[in-house]
Amino acid sequence: MTQRAYKFRFYPTEEQQQILAKTFGCVRYVYNWGLRLKTDAYYQTGKRLYYKDLSAQMTVLKRQPETVWLNEVSSVALQQALRHLDRAFINFFEGRGGYPQFHKKLGKQSVTFASSAFKWDGESITLAKMSEPLNIRWSRRFTGSPSSVTVSRDAADRYHISILVDEEIPQAPVCDSQVGIDLGLTDSVILSTGQKFGNPRYFRKDEKRLAKAQRRLAKKQKGSKNRAKARLKVARIHAKIADRRQDFLHKLSTRLINENQVIAVESLQVKNIIRNHHLAKSIADVGWGEFVRQLEYKAEWYGRTVVKIDKFYPSSKRCFDCGHIMPKMPLSVRQWTCPECGEHHDRDVNAAQNILAAGLAVLACGEAIRPARKLNSQREGKPQR
Repeated sequence: MTQRAYKFRFYPTEEQQQILAKTFGCVRYVYNWGLRLKTDAYYQTGKRLYYKDLSAQMTVLKRQPETVWLNEVSSVALQQALRHLDRAFINFFEGRGGYPQFHKKLGKQSVTFASSAFKWDGESITLAKMSEPLNIRWSRRFTGSPSSVTVSRDAADRYHISILVDEEIPQAPVCDSQVGIDLGLTDSVILSTGQKFGNPRYFRKDEKRLAKAQRRLAKKQKGSKNRAKARLKVARIHAKIADRRQDFLHKLSTRLINENQVIAVESLQVKNIIRNHHLAKSIADVGWGEFVRQLEYKAEWYGRTVVKIDKFYPSSKRCFDCGHIMPKMPLSVRQWTCPECGEHHDRDVNAAQNILAAGLAVLACGEAIRPARKLNSQREGKPQR
């Protein structure tokens, strides 16, 4: 059994919009209140507050005249906000994220409802404090009962619901195909078989339209209705770009998972690579990190294997046929000939082939090996480290 989330768009009524807006505001207030309380307690007394402590103090907070309006929304949603805050601090202390930030009114808003705060009758969902079920656009169905739902409103003023269910995902049929993947900018994905998938460059296509909308937004008076309309136009352009990119990456990752048993990729640190101000915009547009993330969780679902090789492995500079390593390989060199064996290489395809070979070696040896360093040491007569 695997926990799987299904995301759908829904269209709330005016009454439901008011209830959700009130819930978003209360959840945001409680999250920021808990964050301020935890931060002040640590810096002033050195004491750490946890979910149990904040939950007890929130009961007192809801009785105060200044914040009695917190009782107008589901208490389950407020408790979930404190749990999310506790999880954010755990991720911070374990190195998986930065220090939690205060939530803002503008931008994406979300609230999570546990099973006790909504009603599921097999066909529709009715949230707490609501008399009518949500008008959900069911694009696909799922089996099982939801354990929790997360309702969100993005910056483009669209409403989505994410439904978490426990279901058994059937394993994909076992196949003998193995592929290495090299990630690039000219072509987003290059396979060791020689197949290339181009880079759609969704952001670049709408960059001028986005810049024009942002210039108009900058000229609007802060707090005015015209500024709110202009901000909405900018958000919709960003949402359209992100949706098209996600659709492309999902279709490509699903195809590769269905067709291959083993997939080898580079363990890129996109956060560090994106610091290159010459390529930052292009790297962010292609979505390397999201693509690898999708490969990993889909491989876990369907019984496939995704293996990452050492990030320092010289896949582009190493000749796949003889193992010779070029001392330098600028990004402008797309085709090159090995000076030792005379084999002519496509830079990206050769890199994908080396990635596959290194990935299979990692599976066999159980470690991130560096054959390049060992090979050079043997040729030059240097002691191996």
